[in-house]
Amino acid sequence: MVQVRGKEDLWNSIISGALTGSILAARNGLMAMIGSAAMGGILLALIEGAGTLLTRFASTEFPNGPQFAEDHSQLPLSQVLSSPFGDY
Repeated sequence: MVQVRGKEDLWNSIISGALTGSILAARNGLMAMIGSAAMGGILLALIEGAGTLLTRFASTEFPNGPQFAEDHSQLPLSQVLSSPFGDY
């Protein structure tokens, strides 16, 4: 679908699900193909929608990204040089 449509988005998955459902039901007639295509498209739309919502939630949960380094310039030298394992 990416090659046919020329772009990568969630519609490719939905269309692929609908086409797969219709092709797998082709032996059972036109009505079965239409029903299977609808169910395949709906199923993939639900999956893609859940993935999109999860991605949006995760991106708003951490808007500034993780803080990798702390500023130790204000700590006493004994705390900066201390081992994270204590006196082990």
